[in-house]
Amino acid sequence: MKKKITIPDSIGLRIEYKRKFTLIEMYRTFILLPSIIKKLKNNKKKNLISKEFIERLQLAVTEVNGCAACSYAHTHMALKQGMSQDEIDSFLNADGRFINKDEVEAIIFAQHFADTRGLPKQDAYNIIEQHYGKDKALIILSASQMMLAGNIYGIPLSALQSRLRKKPYKESSLFYEIGMLIMGIIILPITLIHGLLRLLFGISNIRLDKNTAQED
Repeated sequence: MKKKITIPDSIGLRIEYKRKFTLIEMYRTFILLPSIIKKLKNNKKKNLISKEFIERLQLAVTEVNGCAACSYAHTHMALKQGMSQDEIDSFLNADGRFINKDEVEAIIFAQHFADTRGLPKQDAYNIIEQHYGKDKALIILSASQMMLAGNIYGIPLSALQSRLRKKPYKESSLFYEIGMLIMGIIILPITLIHGLLRLLFGISNIRLDKNTAQED
C-alpha cells in the first residue's frame, strides 16, 4: 500500500515566511552545487554517511527555513527510505525525539547552518570536524548546503502555490515569487559554470564565519 505523504500543519498550512532569501544569496549558494554534487556522489561510493543520515540532516535544515515544497519532497524521499511518519514529523517539528546519539552533533550543526543562512561559525564546524573527521564533516556540510539551495528556490515556489490557493504569504508579492523562480532558472547555467571553475581551481566550498564565536 502506498504511504500517504503528510507534513506538519505548521509547514503545510504556512501563510508567512519563516525565512526569506535574496537573489544574491541564491547565486552564492548555487555556485557551490558542482562541488556539493561531487562530494555527495563520492559519499555514495564510499558510504561515509548513510543516505538516511543525510536525509535527517536535510530535514533539519528545511525545518529551520520552513520550506513547504522541500518538506513535501523530502518527506516522500524519507518514507521511501523507510523512515516512519512519526520520525519525519519529529524532524520537521524540531522536537528531537528520534535523533540518534551519534548524529546529535551533526543535526545541531545542520540547524545552526540553516539559522546562519549558510554561513556557520568556525567553532561550530570545528566541532563536527573533530567529532566525525574531515571527510565526514565535508559531507555533513555539503548535505546542508544542498538543502539550502533547494530551500532558496522552494520557498518562493511554496509562496506562489499558497497564493494560487488564495492564501498569499504575508510580506510577499507575486513579483518576488515569480521573479525568484524565473531568475533561478536563468542564473543556474551561469552559476554552474562559475561553480565548475571554482572546482577546477580547487576553491573550497567551506564557507565559515571566522570573525565571531559560536553563540550559546
